[in-house]
Amino acid sequence: MSAAAHSHTVILAASSTTEHRPLIISLFAVFVAATLAITVWAGRQTKSASDFYAGGRQFTAFQNGLAVSGDYMSAASFLGIAGAIALFGYDGFLYSIGFLVAWLVALLLVAEPLRNSGRYTMGDVLAYRMRQRPVRTAAGVSTIVVSIFYLLAQMAGAGVLVALLLGITGDTGKVLIVALVGVLMILYVTIGGMKGTTWVQMVKAVLLIAGALLMTFMVLWKFDFNVSDLLGTAAEKSGHGTAFLEPGLKYGATGVSKLDFISLGIALVLGTAGLPHILIRFYTVPTAKAARKSVNWAIGIIGAFYLMTIALGFGAAALIGPDEIKAKNPAGNAAAPQLAEYLGGVGTTGGAVLLAVISAVAFATILAVVAGLTLASSSSFAHDIYANVIRRGKATEKEEMRAARWATVAIGIVSIALGAMARDLNVAGLVALAFAVAASANLPTILYSLFWKRFTTQGALWSIYGGLASSVFLVLFSPVVSGKASSMFPDVDFAWFPLENPGLISIPLGFLLGWIGSVVSKEEPDPGKYAELEVKSLTGTGAH
Repeated sequence: MSAAAHSHTVILAASSTTEHRPLIISLFAVFVAATLAITVWAGRQTKSASDFYAGGRQFTAFQNGLAVSGDYMSAASFLGIAGAIALFGYDGFLYSIGFLVAWLVALLLVAEPLRNSGRYTMGDVLAYRMRQRPVRTAAGVSTIVVSIFYLLAQMAGAGVLVALLLGITGDTGKVLIVALVGVLMILYVTIGGMKGTTWVQMVKAVLLIAGALLMTFMVLWKFDFNVSDLLGTAAEKSGHGTAFLEPGLKYGATGVSKLDFISLGIALVLGTAGLPHILIRFYTVPTAKAARKSVNWAIGIIGAFYLMTIALGFGAAALIGPDEIKAKNPAGNAAAPQLAEYLGGVGTTGGAVLLAVISAVAFATILAVVAGLTLASSSSFAHDIYANVIRRGKATEKEEMRAARWATVAIGIVSIALGAMARDLNVAGLVALAFAVAASANLPTILYSLFWKRFTTQGALWSIYGGLASSVFLVLFSPVVSGKASSMFPDVDFAWFPLENPGLISIPLGFLLGWIGSVVSKEEPDPGKYAELEVKSLTGTGAH
């Protein structure tokens, strides 16, 4: 396409979006109103702490599998991965592979024992054989920090999406959008609890799969269902030629970027099994067998979706081109909505409708995930820190639920503030950081607690706080925060840690500290308690 024709298309797209803006906003509002209605309906059925934290444990394996998929296929999956593939080709697809393979760790090691051993939070499992107050405090702190990292990514995605739809280019407008998402998220959790959040996640998973399926079909139709043609055109349009379809465009040019690739891979594969908002989903089903089945359902649904991200990412590269994608958002987060408008017809009502529908689905995706994250962190604060540490187990259910709702408001405010600063970073990259923190702090502690009889309270504390502190510290001094044009603070440079993902250092450190802390501890682990937990985790005897 010539430069003149290309600029004409861009002008046309801008004018069409302006012309159809009332239609776009109306469709968008309908989606938001529908999800809020579901939340209010479910909120009326939330009467006990079990309803608020675990949805009354009434969801079937398929329903929970759908909700887990809805919780997992976040803004990173839809916006970030499509953008990463559109800009970096083969290397962008690593996110899809990593996010999917991670489920095997969750299925084989964590889902069933966790469902059998705990009640509402990760802290329940740790507190079973350790000293309650210190480990619950550590679990609560870790859950909140991981959730806030993950929330950052969702907020950044929401800002990009709504700004694109409403034609907002100023920073103030984008910050206001992030604040709007925060307010909606607080409403979802305080009104609906786990029941409302689960239903929103189920509806959103169906919508997201349908939207991705429609766009995949349309992309392939444009290339007469010839995948080779699609990849060839994407490589040609990318400006990188065949290198676009080979490893090494983003990771592999230097020794440091190769290490970053390994670090990212480890964080993605091990992170899922330590993510608080995924772990609490295992408590919403009646039995451990249902927890395992729901993970099987989730793997099938998520796997199908990630296969479609190949068509979306390479389709955006082939049909739109990297320059136009970067013009809308430097990190590529707007690639999927831009592709939707192109497929529907730039400058036509069809294009405006498809853009609105896909963007509304992506926005519903973000709202469902932020609700799940906020619920995980507010549950952990209320159940672990408030009820069991501050009130020493004497809080009533009503007081605990009130504490959870106030915690939701506080976490929402913190997320809005941080999300406003992270609005120009690639959301898939931000989520990978949350995975690294979860794999460093939570996963070693969960696995040691379930499978190592010599694990002690000191080992748990060293593992959680050590993994948490090292991963967050390394992120602060990495290129993600400063020193590059794509950093959170591009105008300053205090980055001395060369990798963008800390997983390579912080994950082994989390495991090592857990082992050292237990070995040097003077505390004698209770073999009877470990035997009880082992029987309970493997058989479900005495599970709540």
